[in-house]
Amino acid sequence: MRSSIRQGTLRLAILALVLSATALLSQTAEEPKSSIIAPLASQSLLLDVARTDGIFVAVGERGHVLTSVDAGASWNQVAVPTRAMLTGVFFHDRNLGWAVGHDAVILRTTNGGGSWQRVHWAPEDETPFLDVWFADARNGFAIGAYGRISVTSDGGDSWNEQQVSDEDDFHLNQIARAANGRLYIAAESGQLYRSDDGGENWRGLDTSYQGSLFGVLPLEGDSVLLFGLRGHLLRSDDGGESWTEIVTGTTAMLNSGIRLQDGTIVIAGLGGTILVSRDGGRSFELRQQSSRAGIQSLVDAGNGQLLLAGEFGVKRLSLAEVLSGTAGVQP
Repeated sequence: MRSSIRQGTLRLAILALVLSATALLSQTAEEPKSSIIAPLASQSLLLDVARTDGIFVAVGERGHVLTSVDAGASWNQVAVPTRAMLTGVFFHDRNLGWAVGHDAVILRTTNGGGSWQRVHWAPEDETPFLDVWFADARNGFAIGAYGRISVTSDGGDSWNEQQVSDEDDFHLNQIARAANGRLYIAAESGQLYRSDDGGENWRGLDTSYQGSLFGVLPLEGDSVLLFGLRGHLLRSDDGGESWTEIVTGTTAMLNSGIRLQDGTIVIAGLGGTILVSRDGGRSFELRQQSSRAGIQSLVDAGNGQLLLAGEFGVKRLSLAEVLSGTAGVQP
C-alpha cells in the first residue's frame, strides 16, 4: 500500500504510530467529517505554524486548526471540513490563507482563519501534501509525497499536476522562495530542486548527501541552508551549485528554520534540538532544550519571542529562554 511511506520521509518519524492511525482513519472514500473541537487541541500534535499581520495559525493532527490574535498567548480552535492530519499552512495576507495535509486535502480561508473551505480532496490518491506556498493571491503550489506538485492559478479553485523531474518520485518536504525570486524544494534522498522562473521549470541540484532533507532556508543573495535527518545541515553560497556541511553537534532530525529581524538564525528539530547562529548561518551553537520535546515548526513572534509547534502543541517562548536551554515545552 502506497501509504506505507519510506522510512524517515514524513516530518515526524518518532510519531509513526500516530501517523499510521490517522491514515487508517482518514483514507476513506466517504465524505470527510468536520474536525472535532477539543479542549486540549493547543496541546496536541501540531506540525506547522504561520504568522501574518498579527494573526498566528497552527495546524496539525485530526484536522486541528488554531488561531491566535495575541502573539500566541491564547488560542482558539476553528472547525474545518476534514479530520485528516494537516501538515502545512501559508498565508498571503491577513485574510487569505491555505492549509494542506493527508488525503491530498487543501483548505482555504478568506477571513484570517475564522472559517475554512475544502478546495481539494483526493483520499484515493494515497498521497499526502506536505507543504504549501503561494506567490500571490492566485498562483500557488502544494507539494507532497512521491514527487507530487499541484499548481493553481485561480487561488485554489482548480489544481493541475506538475513534475519536478521525469525520473524521480522523491517526497517533496518544503518549498521556499529566496529574496531574488528563486524557488527551492527540499526533498528526500538528499535532493534539492530549484526554479529560476517562478516554478515553470525545475532543476535538481546535487548536495552530495543521501538522507532526507526536511527544510530549506534561503538567506541573502545566493546563500541557502538545507537541513534534515541526523542533524545534517548544509550551506551553499552559489544558489545550490556547491555545498559545505556545517557541524551541528547533534544527530537529531532538523525540521524548521527561520531568520529573525536582527539576523539571528534559529533551526529546530526533534528531541528539543535548537541550533542558533549569529554569524549569518556560517556556524551554529547547539541549545538543547531540557524537555526534549520534538519541535516541528517555529516562527518569529516579535519582541524577542518565538512561537514553536510540535508534539507538545504550540508554545510561545522568549529567545532568552531558548538560548539558555530552559524552554518549557512539554509533550
